[in-house]
Amino acid sequence: MSRPASRITSAAVVSALLLALLATLPVWLGRHPYYVNIASQILLWSVAALALNILVGYAGLVSLGHAGLLAVAGYAVGLLLQAGGGHLVACLAAIGVTLAASAVFAVLALRSTGIGFLMITLALGQIVWGVAYRWASLTNGDNGVTLASRPAPMGLSLAGAGPFYYATLVIFLVALLSMWVLVRSPFGASLAGTRDQPRRMTALGFNVWLIRFVAFLISGFWCGVSGLLYVYYHQFIAPPAAALTASAEILLMVISGGTATLLGPIVGAAIVVIMKNVASAYIERWNLVLGLIFILIISFMPEGLVPGSVRLARAGWAWARASLPIKSARQPQERTS
Repeated sequence: MSRPASRITSAAVVSALLLALLATLPVWLGRHPYYVNIASQILLWSVAALALNILVGYAGLVSLGHAGLLAVAGYAVGLLLQAGGGHLVACLAAIGVTLAASAVFAVLALRSTGIGFLMITLALGQIVWGVAYRWASLTNGDNGVTLASRPAPMGLSLAGAGPFYYATLVIFLVALLSMWVLVRSPFGASLAGTRDQPRRMTALGFNVWLIRFVAFLISGFWCGVSGLLYVYYHQFIAPPAAALTASAEILLMVISGGTATLLGPIVGAAIVVIMKNVASAYIERWNLVLGLIFILIISFMPEGLVPGSVRLARAGWAWARASLPIKSARQPQERTS
């Protein structure tokens, strides 16, 4: 009983320290709003990675079209605001449109699994990119859609780097908490069952297709939320937001950090965002370095950076505990000699 209690206590302490770090980050980075904006990007992309992780990690369905869902939410907000709608109405309508698009994606993609599911989602994401790029009368093509301002919920302006960071942090924490509840709920257990033993789940009376469909909707919802954060952060959205490279980056965040974990996608998002926005200022071939990092992670930690680090830490601790008695047994012999 003491070991589980100590593990819970240590996890609570670490969580409290990380939360305090995130809450005070704009304070000790106040003179550097650029890095506060980088932290906001990490949080918003973490929401997108956590959303995709529902499918990749817990449902065993790899998608390459989630950037399309992110772009659907961003374009919906931008177009509705240009049409004269308010921020609240635009955000709610954008989430509704994203859920509808997610339902269409799910109905088409869940006709298959494995590589078939991957290719269908890739094609659907490319359709969204093609619409954003070619339907210039609606989306303005390469020129994109520009937002005049950020919202001011309850009279609090989000125009500055600090206020927008705190708004993003709140949404990120809500998303993380909802994911934590989801994976520990009976639905999360049934979703993992559809990943590991779909035939057995069907034999037990579970509707495997419906479980995956609901998981896709939940994933699409949070991907749409990340799309809202994306478009409000940049105050601009263009076709590259729906491109295949964007979907691949979200997938790499999940895989490199560790699938079927909550911390893994966040770590993966931090690696990608920091390499794109910070390391690129000092390293011309930053994408090459990013590729090497991913190769090293997959080569030495195929389960992902977070689970791999935990495995290595446990192995090191076990080795240290095993070597301590040997040292203590040798010390008296050396003293007597």
